[in-house]
Amino acid sequence: MLTLTLSVVSLLLTACHARTGHGLVGYGIEMYQPLCASTCRTVLSPCTLDCSTEMEMDMSHHDMSSMDPMFETAPECYATDDIFLQSMAYCISTKCADVPDWKIEKYWKENIAGSEDVQPDPKWTYSQALENIKEKPTETVMSGDTLNKTMLISEDDWLPNWNAQGAFEHQEGLHAKYSIVILVTCFVIPIALSTLRFIPFPGWLVTCINAWIIDPPLWGKKYREPLARGLGLVPTRGQFLFLTYILLINIVLSAVRFESHQPNAWYPDDVRSEIMILLANRVGVISFANIPLLILYSSRNNILLWVTDWSHSTFLLLHRWVAGVATVQAVIHSIIYLINRVEMGTHSEESKLPYWIWGVVATLAMSILLPTSVLYIRQKMYELFLAWHAALSILTIVGCYYHILFRFKHQWGYETWIWTAMAVWGFDRVMRMLRMARNGLRTAVVTKIDEDYVRVDVVGVAATGHAYLYFPSLTWRVWENHPFSVASTTSPQTGGPQSRPLKDNGSGPSEKTGVEVSSGPASSGGSTRNPAKLGLTFFLRRQGGLTQQLCSRTTLPVLVESSYGAHAETAELPHLVCIVGGIGITAVMPYLRAHPGSCKLYWGVRSEGIVHAIDDELLSTIDKEVFVGGRMNIREVLTDEIAFAGRGGVTIVVSGPSSMADETRFVVSEIGRCKKANIRLIDEAFSW
Repeated sequence: MLTLTLSVVSLLLTACHARTGHGLVGYGIEMYQPLCASTCRTVLSPCTLDCSTEMEMDMSHHDMSSMDPMFETAPECYATDDIFLQSMAYCISTKCADVPDWKIEKYWKENIAGSEDVQPDPKWTYSQALENIKEKPTETVMSGDTLNKTMLISEDDWLPNWNAQGAFEHQEGLHAKYSIVILVTCFVIPIALSTLRFIPFPGWLVTCINAWIIDPPLWGKKYREPLARGLGLVPTRGQFLFLTYILLINIVLSAVRFESHQPNAWYPDDVRSEIMILLANRVGVISFANIPLLILYSSRNNILLWVTDWSHSTFLLLHRWVAGVATVQAVIHSIIYLINRVEMGTHSEESKLPYWIWGVVATLAMSILLPTSVLYIRQKMYELFLAWHAALSILTIVGCYYHILFRFKHQWGYETWIWTAMAVWGFDRVMRMLRMARNGLRTAVVTKIDEDYVRVDVVGVAATGHAYLYFPSLTWRVWENHPFSVASTTSPQTGGPQSRPLKDNGSGPSEKTGVEVSSGPASSGGSTRNPAKLGLTFFLRRQGGLTQQLCSRTTLPVLVESSYGAHAETAELPHLVCIVGGIGITAVMPYLRAHPGSCKLYWGVRSEGIVHAIDDELLSTIDKEVFVGGRMNIREVLTDEIAFAGRGGVTIVVSGPSSMADETRFVVSEIGRCKKANIRLIDEAFSW
């Protein structure tokens, strides 16, 4: 058992001084090539040479009375020992007959002395060592014995090491190949699917596909409303199709093409351990490959957001699922190695080594991240969630990097995945800072509308979609930021009346009082307009936390990170219908202003203040029906509007409470399945 322990420690010490590789195994990095030459060295290098030195080791916990001393051989010794060089040359000449001489000479110069970054060149070239063999060797040396003359190697040593090294390198190449396949396909498939929108399919066919395959929830009627008291959300059928691909490709490529090669020097007569370690390595590498992918999916500056028509909410959903897959893979990797080392009897020594400790740190950080990122926690403790999510994510990256650094240094390229993850994360952070720097430090003017809503104006900044606002003077957590939809990119200076009476909409007895404000373009009389100023307008609902703190201030410094989330194009269909609830109006206002065809707004609110604040300045010319304190009949509204649009088609934009959005999605899908219509649904949701 002590000999096995010393072998493991020796392997770790060798790895920590290994030569730096560039790329991945099979893609720029070769582990044991030429395999025949590498096997010769693997068999001969443990032999004791004349220049080997006795190892100094702490044997206080072992009974050494019956054990031979252990020897170690320095690179200088390998490079200058005549017997070792001649035995190596003869072995290579007999085992590598089909390998070109130039490749052997290259291997000889780089690897005879060892595999360190800085080491001496051998005193002879391969051809010189071969020429210095005076007599053909006849005696055989066993690996680990004393090498005091030019000798043959035993076939019993050769074949197991050939199998072990060859099979291992082949598997490591597969690990890298499959990891690349997962990363590339999960990047390319969203782009490929998004290009389908440029193919001029018939509108009714697109509507039918969306209604059956893309838009509806996987089951039931809930998509944005949480399930099981906030544990999660049901994906749409379209999202589920891609999630299924992600799960299947990870499961399949983690489980295929494992082969046992016996006799095996690393796992003699132990097929189970051989296959299990290969599996552990496979899921470990693929878990690493998933890390840059999950960071990409979560990024605000995700290149896929720029080249596809997929929403940020969809990519955040993918981020959570890929993170779950990577975590499960990391746990499997750790459990298999734990069991293996316990069975080998080396766990007590190996678990104290830095590489093992950092691997445990990374696995634990990922395992804690998973349950503490459920929807309920994200919604109830958003600021705290952001803090620990960032801290544990950084700890995961650091743990993964040092796990590789202390085990292999930079020899086999495993750290390439971590560098890629850091690059993706760094790109996102740099882009965030550039977006903020472009706008500079501004002043936010806060206006209380009523007990439910506040208005925030930031002069001198232009943006579209939504922006992230930082209020550094509002809290000591200066890094905190929140996304808000941009209601307007100009601040019109309007005089005249700021409110007007609303008329009863005549809702039925089963509904609360409904109120309609204008059903057509408003008159331009009654107000005086001054030149507009460049600036951003945001409307916020008071919900405690940040918005509650804002209400206590009238002006405060603000950093604006923008712009994000360009609005979808609606010009392809002539009619636009917006179903809006409460503060969701801010997300649809750009659609209403930009659409070249007919528009109709249906807006349900709890109080009149937000209606006057927005309508007087920003929606005065929009055809709309506003319901104050009431609930619109979404099915009736959509049925009428789709019938009105006829064959021309209609785009339906929904922005509001989860129940409203889910009902709209359900009704649109139901109508799309039943009628040969041209309908497009846009859900302006923003989720974490």
